[in-house]
Amino acid sequence: MSEDTFTRVGRFGWGYATDEVDEFLRKAKDAYSDKGAADFNEQTVRNAGFSRVRHGYDPALVDAALDRLEAAFIQRRRAKVVRQRGEATWLNKTYEDAKSLYPRLLRKQGARFADASGWGYSKSDVDELMDRLMEYFDGKRALSSKELRDSLFEQAKDSKAYDAAVVDVYIERAITVLVSVE
Repeated sequence: MSEDTFTRVGRFGWGYATDEVDEFLRKAKDAYSDKGAADFNEQTVRNAGFSRVRHGYDPALVDAALDRLEAAFIQRRRAKVVRQRGEATWLNKTYEDAKSLYPRLLRKQGARFADASGWGYSKSDVDELMDRLMEYFDGKRALSSKELRDSLFEQAKDSKAYDAAVVDVYIERAITVLVSVE
Protein backbone atom coordinates (compact mmCIF):
# COMPACT_ATOMS: atom_id res chain seq x y z
CA MET A 1 0.00 0.00 0.00
CA SER A 2 1.45 3.37 -1.03
CA GLU A 3 1.57 6.30 1.32
CA ASP A 4 -0.65 9.29 0.59
CA THR A 5 0.96 12.65 -0.10
CA PHE A 6 -1.71 14.47 1.96
CA THR A 7 -4.27 13.56 4.58
CA ARG A 8 -7.57 12.56 3.05
CA VAL A 9 -10.99 13.85 4.02
CA GLY A 10 -13.39 11.36 5.63
CA ARG A 11 -14.77 8.46 3.64
CA PHE A 12 -17.91 10.42 2.74
CA GLY A 13 -16.26 13.82 2.43
CA TRP A 14 -15.26 15.46 -0.83
CA GLY A 15 -11.60 16.21 -1.50
CA TYR A 16 -9.22 16.61 -4.41
CA ALA A 17 -8.61 13.63 -6.71
CA THR A 18 -5.45 12.03 -5.37
CA ASP A 19 -4.13 10.85 -8.74
CA GLU A 20 -4.53 14.36 -10.25
CA VAL A 21 -2.77 16.05 -7.32
CA ASP A 22 0.07 13.52 -7.27
CA GLU A 23 0.59 13.82 -11.05
CA PHE A 24 0.59 17.62 -10.85
CA LEU A 25 3.15 17.57 -8.03
CA ARG A 26 5.34 15.16 -10.02
CA LYS A 27 5.29 17.57 -12.97
CA ALA A 28 6.03 20.50 -10.64
CA LYS A 29 9.00 18.68 -9.15
CA ASP A 30 10.37 17.90 -12.62
CA ALA A 31 9.90 21.50 -13.75
CA TYR A 32 11.52 22.87 -10.62
CA SER A 33 14.54 20.62 -11.12
CA ASP A 34 14.74 21.61 -14.83
CA LYS A 35 13.71 18.14 -16.04
CA GLY A 36 10.20 19.16 -17.01
CA ALA A 37 8.42 21.70 -19.16
CA ALA A 38 10.06 25.12 -19.20
CA ASP A 39 6.66 26.80 -19.28
CA PHE A 40 5.63 25.22 -15.95
CA ASN A 41 5.88 28.15 -13.51
CA GLU A 42 4.09 29.99 -10.73
CA GLN A 43 1.20 30.78 -13.08
CA THR A 44 0.77 27.07 -13.76
CA VAL A 45 0.62 26.44 -10.03
CA ARG A 46 -1.82 29.31 -9.45
CA ASN A 47 -4.15 28.01 -12.15
CA ALA A 48 -4.10 24.38 -11.00
CA GLY A 49 -7.46 22.78 -10.44
CA PHE A 50 -8.46 19.30 -9.42
CA SER A 51 -11.61 17.22 -9.59
CA ARG A 52 -13.52 16.66 -6.36
CA VAL A 53 -13.95 13.06 -5.31
CA ARG A 54 -15.08 11.24 -2.19
CA HIS A 55 -12.28 10.48 0.25
CA GLY A 56 -9.83 12.64 -1.71
CA TYR A 57 -7.01 14.79 -0.39
CA ASP A 58 -7.95 17.51 2.08
CA PRO A 59 -8.32 20.66 -0.09
CA ALA A 60 -7.02 23.01 2.62
CA LEU A 61 -3.77 21.04 2.89
CA VAL A 62 -3.29 20.82 -0.87
CA ASP A 63 -4.09 24.53 -1.33
CA ALA A 64 -1.55 25.49 1.36
CA ALA A 65 1.08 23.36 -0.36
CA LEU A 66 0.28 25.00 -3.70
CA ASP A 67 0.69 28.44 -2.12
CA ARG A 68 4.17 27.44 -0.93
CA LEU A 69 4.99 25.93 -4.32
CA GLU A 70 3.91 29.10 -6.11
CA ALA A 71 6.16 31.17 -3.84
CA ALA A 72 9.05 28.77 -4.48
CA PHE A 73 8.70 29.22 -8.25
CA ILE A 74 8.62 33.01 -7.85
CA GLN A 75 11.70 32.95 -5.63
CA ARG A 76 13.46 30.66 -8.10
CA ARG A 77 12.70 33.08 -10.93
CA ARG A 78 13.92 35.94 -8.74
CA ALA A 79 17.22 34.17 -8.04
CA LYS A 80 17.73 33.58 -11.75
CA VAL A 81 17.05 37.22 -12.66
CA VAL A 82 19.29 38.51 -9.86
CA ARG A 83 22.08 36.12 -10.88
CA GLN A 84 21.87 37.06 -14.58
CA ARG A 85 20.94 40.75 -14.46
CA GLY A 86 21.27 41.94 -10.88
CA GLU A 87 19.01 42.78 -7.96
CA ALA A 88 18.11 46.20 -9.40
CA THR A 89 16.53 44.57 -12.46
CA TRP A 90 14.31 42.39 -10.27
CA LEU A 91 13.31 45.26 -8.02
CA ASN A 92 12.56 47.54 -10.99
CA LYS A 93 10.32 44.87 -12.55
CA THR A 94 8.52 44.36 -9.23
CA TYR A 95 8.14 48.13 -8.83
CA GLU A 96 6.61 48.39 -12.31
CA ASP A 97 4.19 45.57 -11.51
CA ALA A 98 3.19 47.29 -8.26
CA LYS A 99 2.84 50.64 -10.01
CA SER A 100 0.44 49.08 -12.54
CA LEU A 101 -1.85 48.08 -9.65
CA TYR A 102 -1.94 51.48 -7.99
CA PRO A 103 -4.32 53.45 -10.28
CA ARG A 104 -7.23 51.15 -9.44
CA LEU A 105 -6.61 51.77 -5.74
CA LEU A 106 -7.04 55.51 -6.33
CA ARG A 107 -10.58 55.04 -7.64
CA LYS A 108 -13.34 55.92 -5.21
CA GLN A 109 -14.80 53.20 -3.04
CA GLY A 110 -17.62 51.39 -4.77
CA ALA A 111 -16.15 52.04 -8.21
CA ARG A 112 -12.82 50.19 -8.15
CA PHE A 113 -14.01 47.19 -10.16
CA ALA A 114 -16.85 46.30 -12.52
CA ASP A 115 -20.24 45.73 -10.90
CA ALA A 116 -21.36 42.14 -10.66
CA SER A 117 -24.08 40.91 -12.93
CA GLY A 118 -25.89 38.91 -10.28
CA TRP A 119 -23.88 37.64 -7.32
CA GLY A 120 -20.35 38.81 -6.57
CA TYR A 121 -18.10 40.10 -3.79
CA SER A 122 -19.36 42.71 -1.36
CA LYS A 123 -18.01 46.08 -2.44
CA SER A 124 -17.39 47.19 1.14
CA ASP A 125 -15.36 44.05 1.93
CA VAL A 126 -13.25 44.37 -1.21
CA ASP A 127 -12.78 48.11 -0.72
CA GLU A 128 -11.54 47.52 2.82
CA LEU A 129 -8.87 45.13 1.50
CA MET A 130 -7.96 47.57 -1.28
CA ASP A 131 -7.51 50.34 1.31
CA ARG A 132 -5.14 48.07 3.24
CA LEU A 133 -3.22 47.31 0.04
CA MET A 134 -2.92 51.02 -0.73
CA GLU A 135 -1.61 51.67 2.79
CA TYR A 136 0.95 48.90 2.22
CA PHE A 137 2.12 50.47 -1.05
CA ASP A 138 2.28 53.86 0.70
CA GLY A 139 4.50 52.36 3.41
CA LYS A 140 1.91 52.92 6.15
CA ARG A 141 1.23 49.29 7.10
CA ALA A 142 2.53 45.77 6.78
CA LEU A 143 0.67 43.31 4.59
CA SER A 144 1.63 39.80 3.55
CA SER A 145 0.80 37.79 0.48
CA LYS A 146 -0.83 35.27 2.83
CA GLU A 147 -3.24 37.94 4.11
CA LEU A 148 -4.27 38.73 0.53
CA ARG A 149 -4.54 35.06 -0.37
CA ASP A 150 -6.65 34.28 2.70
CA SER A 151 -9.07 37.19 2.20
CA LEU A 152 -12.72 36.26 2.18
CA PHE A 153 -15.57 38.44 1.02
CA GLU A 154 -19.27 38.30 1.79
CA GLN A 155 -21.51 37.74 -1.19
CA ALA A 156 -23.62 40.58 -2.46
CA LYS A 157 -25.73 41.15 -5.53
CA ASP A 158 -25.71 43.47 -8.53
CA SER A 159 -24.78 47.11 -7.72
CA LYS A 160 -23.67 46.19 -4.17
CA ALA A 161 -21.14 43.70 -5.53
CA TYR A 162 -18.00 43.65 -7.64
CA ASP A 163 -17.49 41.05 -10.35
CA ALA A 164 -15.65 38.26 -8.50
CA ALA A 165 -13.53 37.18 -11.49
CA VAL A 166 -12.11 40.68 -11.99
CA VAL A 167 -11.32 41.05 -8.29
CA ASP A 168 -9.67 37.62 -8.20
CA VAL A 169 -7.34 38.45 -11.10
CA TYR A 170 -6.35 41.74 -9.49
CA ILE A 171 -5.64 40.09 -6.14
CA GLU A 172 -3.56 37.39 -7.86
CA ARG A 173 -1.41 40.11 -9.44
CA ALA A 174 -1.03 41.82 -6.06
CA ILE A 175 -0.06 38.52 -4.43
CA THR A 176 2.67 38.05 -7.03
CA VAL A 177 4.05 41.51 -6.22
CA LEU A 178 4.06 40.85 -2.48
CA VAL A 179 5.63 37.40 -2.84
CA SER A 180 8.30 38.97 -5.06
CA VAL A 181 9.53 41.15 -2.20
CA GLU A 182 8.90 38.85 0.77
